[in-house]
Amino acid sequence: MLSPVLIGFVGGALAMGYLVAAGFFLRFWATSRDRLFLAFAGAFALMAAAQVFTLMGRSAQEGNGQVYLPRLAAFVLIIVAILLKNLPSRRT
Repeated sequence: MLSPVLIGFVGGALAMGYLVAAGFFLRFWATSRDRLFLAFAGAFALMAAAQVFTLMGRSAQEGNGQVYLPRLAAFVLIIVAILLKNLPSRRT
């Protein structure tokens, strides 16, 4: 059984890693203005928020279905951004 302090530390480190990744994608978006980078930044921010809410919540258990909804939204955001990026351009 892991101690609650260790669970909080690892969860906080994971949330920080998600925010660092979101920051890098925001920087890439600022230089290129590519919407794919903005979508990745938003998805990683959603993952960080989901991690923080899991740690702050009273029922911070992975078996809870509500834990997966922000994660699902993040992955759907990534998939939609990739699909939109690969659509043929209408500009000729």
